[in-house]
Amino acid sequence: MSSSVTLLVTGASTGLLAGGASCAAVQGGLLAGAVTRRRTHAAAAPRPGGIASQAKGRPKGATASATLPKAAAPAPAPKPLAPVGAFLAGKLLSHTVLGALLGIFGNALQPSPRVQAVLLLAAGALMVLFALDLFGVKAVGRLVPRPPASFRRLMRRSARTGSVATPALIGFATVLVPCGVTLSMELLAITSGSPVAGAAVMAGFVIGTAPLFALLGYLFRRSAQALSGRLAVLTGVVVLAVAVWTMGSALQAGGWVSFTAPAQQASASGPFIVEKVEGGEEDGDPAAPGGGTAGADAPPVRIDAAGKQIVTLTVTDFYEPTGFTAKAGVPTTLVLHGKDSGGCARAFTIPELGVQEIVKRNGDTEIDLGTRKPGTLRFSCAMGMQTGAVAFQ
Repeated sequence: MSSSVTLLVTGASTGLLAGGASCAAVQGGLLAGAVTRRRTHAAAAPRPGGIASQAKGRPKGATASATLPKAAAPAPAPKPLAPVGAFLAGKLLSHTVLGALLGIFGNALQPSPRVQAVLLLAAGALMVLFALDLFGVKAVGRLVPRPPASFRRLMRRSARTGSVATPALIGFATVLVPCGVTLSMELLAITSGSPVAGAAVMAGFVIGTAPLFALLGYLFRRSAQALSGRLAVLTGVVVLAVAVWTMGSALQAGGWVSFTAPAQQASASGPFIVEKVEGGEEDGDPAAPGGGTAGADAPPVRIDAAGKQIVTLTVTDFYEPTGFTAKAGVPTTLVLHGKDSGGCARAFTIPELGVQEIVKRNGDTEIDLGTRKPGTLRFSCAMGMQTGAVAFQ
């Protein structure tokens, strides 16, 4: 349950910081159609007892003002956020169901870290196209994926109706038109390997995007024509920034590059403490089994009595430390020490080795790295936002 709550928070924070603008670029047209056309329909509909109904009983030559009641009560104005709320409710339902299905799928087949990274790169490139399209660059118009024509016609026909259910149905259908950041959340739902966790991350993502969608929906209801051009440019700028962030994270998630400056990395270069088979005080805590260091007092890099190298990475909401220097040519085990771990850091990957592990919230997870040759082995969270490396020398 704790991992599901963590993924819910991860999805919500991603939706709030990055997903809203990206999804608005792709699904904003559906939102506008759901709220503005319903408003137009409501405004055009004749009111009971209004001019249209009273015209039948008006004597020939009589004026409209003569037949209207003096104290005619105006029709109540539609609530601006009612259709927006219905749209978001439908979207929340469809994405939660999708997340559960992706979690079931991921339990049977999980993509490797580098396959995920390639998909994230593709999502970032797609967002660049969306941003350029919002800027009005005609050359990319044909390259931007669009919903099928039959789907667009169906949505247009649905949006013309005044039913309260129409915005909800359109919101539900947005699952068929995913935005770039949504793809990364879908990948996270797959890697969760659980229907509950998958549903949590997708529901959290929609909840995170809700504030921006609510604001856009309100603006569309009030002054869509006056603001549409400015909103398109502003949204394009945000989407372009999110695209750069997504592609940078993908490069780190694939283990190809690291944008963390070496000077900012905490080096754990030793000393290489050798644990003894039997008691002794010169090599650590004499109370520890075998006289060696253990637990919280153990150094980040050490060699046990059997000659195996132990590299310990502490995982909280971050990785501590992020840089290690270890000996090459020595059998090595990486220990992921969960210490109230949470967030994206729990989804630990080593792209070069295809390793994917969900770190225990509190406890140790061991990964056999084998006998490494000199070189750098990079690790990261599943989304490439937190990285580190082990330099074997």
